[in-house]
Amino acid sequence: MTEEYIYIVTDDTEPAPVEGQRGGWGEDIRKKIGRIKEVKLPISELEQKMNEFLKLVGRLFKQVDQQIGSESDMQLDEVELLVEIGGEGEIKLVAGGKATGKGAITLKFKRVESKQNGK
Repeated sequence: MTEEYIYIVTDDTEPAPVEGQRGGWGEDIRKKIGRIKEVKLPISELEQKMNEFLKLVGRLFKQVDQQIGSESDMQLDEVELLVEIGGEGEIKLVAGGKATGKGAITLKFKRVESKQNGK
């Protein structure tokens, strides 16, 4: 089977040209233009990283659900996460603050009622 790939567009981590060097720009222009690059990632690698991320997130919220359930009649019903894929294929949770979430993927998990409850 042929490997499948996905392209990720991300910020370039290499420094921009320095003023005075060939192709150099002033600092204010570099900030306005920004630099991006396109990275080709194998789907199988991205699937593996996403599966590991979801497994860890699942463990966290299972623990939250158990703690809430043992203390009261409440239960965790829905979780919404913002996730970004980095230039090397790393999966990152966007937590707010300075993180903009621009281009982030929203993952929304909703509790499924069990069939034992008659729903």
